[in-house]
Amino acid sequence: MKVSIESRNVGMTPRWKKEIEERMADLQRGYEDLTHGRVTLTKNPHHKKSSNVAEALIVVSLPGRHTFTARKENKTFEEAIREAFQAVSIELRKFREKRANTEVRTAPIPPLRGVICKLFPKEQYGFILKEGGTEVYFHKNALQGLAFRDLEDGTEVMFNIEEGRKGPQATVVCPLLVARA
Repeated sequence: MKVSIESRNVGMTPRWKKEIEERMADLQRGYEDLTHGRVTLTKNPHHKKSSNVAEALIVVSLPGRHTFTARKENKTFEEAIREAFQAVSIELRKFREKRANTEVRTAPIPPLRGVICKLFPKEQYGFILKEGGTEVYFHKNALQGLAFRDLEDGTEVMFNIEEGRKGPQATVVCPLLVARA
C-alpha cells in the first residue's frame, strides 16, 4: 500500500510520524487489500469555535473506487490521530460487514398446485383455482418460466402464496413440472 504522511501549518514530529506509520501498519494488517493511505495533520491556529486546533485527516482506498475518510479535531495531535484512526477503522469494518452479509435469494420451488381459472389480459393479472376451490390472485410479475400471453384457462401451475394488501396472492407462479417417462 502506498502511504503518504504530510502536515500543514505545523512541523511533523518524529513521534507523530512513527505513531501514524504504526497505526497505518495495524490498519493494513486488518485490511490487506488497502491500496492507498494518506494522513494529513493540520494546525488551525485561528479556530474560533473551540479550543481544538489539531486536526488529523485520514483517507484510505480499497480496490473498486471505495474511499473512506475520517477527519477529527482535538486539542492535541496525538488524540486527533487516535480518534481519526478509530473512525476510519469503524467505517472499514462496517463496509466489510455490509459486503459479507449480502445474500443471494432464490425463489423457492412453489409447493402448491392449481389451475388458471380467470385471466384479464389487458390488466395482466388473473386468478388461480386452488385445490379446495379457493381462488388466488396473481400478477404477471409473479410468473417464472411462463409468459402471460401464453396462459389460458385450464393451464396447470405451481405457486406460492403470501398475504397481500387485498388478501392472499401468488408470489411465484411456475409451470407444472410433469415427470416424463
